[in-house]
Amino acid sequence: MTNTETPGALFAGLIFNEAGEPVELSYIGDEAHYVVLDAGFRRHVLARDVDRQILLRMREHMEPYKDEAVEEVMRMMGRDDLFTKAMLDASIKNVDQALDQAVPTEVRTWLGMLGFRVVVDLHGEVVDVEIPGQTGEEWDD
Repeated sequence: MTNTETPGALFAGLIFNEAGEPVELSYIGDEAHYVVLDAGFRRHVLARDVDRQILLRMREHMEPYKDEAVEEVMRMMGRDDLFTKAMLDASIKNVDQALDQAVPTEVRTWLGMLGFRVVVDLHGEVVDVEIPGQTGEEWDD
């Protein structure tokens, strides 16, 4: 593991509790946990569970724009073939497989600078996902 990776915690540094306090990252054994502050009490929630909620919510809200997103990525890659399109479609469909990947610190920093942030409750349930250019209501269930 390099110092730019945080295995098991895709959104480390981008998650906050409902009071606006940053959620910390902690490891219990090899498992990453987000630590949600609750009036001095530190509630540990499996990072994998929170990350899965975020990824699934992102996939749900990206679904109506999937075709445009795939076309744009293909254009940026300079590829316009059936295999690339199928690969990108499968990547969106199987976004929860990203849980097994590490996200470089630079990417998380860039997302934070753009205004991406997630709010969780005391139990680690995602309350809000804030995406630049989107309102919170568009992401609420």
